[in-house]
Amino acid sequence: MTIKNPSAVLFACTLNAIRSPMAAAILHRYCGAKVYVASCGIAAGDPDPFVGMVMDEIGIDLKTHRPHSFEDLEDSAFDLLITLSPEAEKRAHSMARTMAIEVEHWNIPDPSHASGSREQILDSYRAVRDDLVKRVKARFNV
Repeated sequence: MTIKNPSAVLFACTLNAIRSPMAAAILHRYCGAKVYVASCGIAAGDPDPFVGMVMDEIGIDLKTHRPHSFEDLEDSAFDLLITLSPEAEKRAHSMARTMAIEVEHWNIPDPSHASGSREQILDSYRAVRDDLVKRVKARFNV
């Protein structure tokens, strides 16, 4: 059974530096205070400056985001956990064995593996951002 309107959503990826903070910020933009949104990673990575740049382009400020891990979460009462990397998906399924939480996996590529010019790399980040916007709008009917 799919939760149509969860009250608390956690996005998780590998390092909480790119995909999960982008997804959380996008959902927050569209749902505001109607949904509690958080993000984390298997481990806390380093902030990624490209994330701030491409999110600024759509009016979302993520320049002050500091990555954190599952262990750093202040709350664990989430209705829905959306994983954005295979590593996070494994962790989520182990959590779901002991918690009442629905898990969904969105296969989102890691743009940090992109190569080429600065603009080509930024285009990879933009593609991830735009894919996340599309998926959030579809999943949460916003």
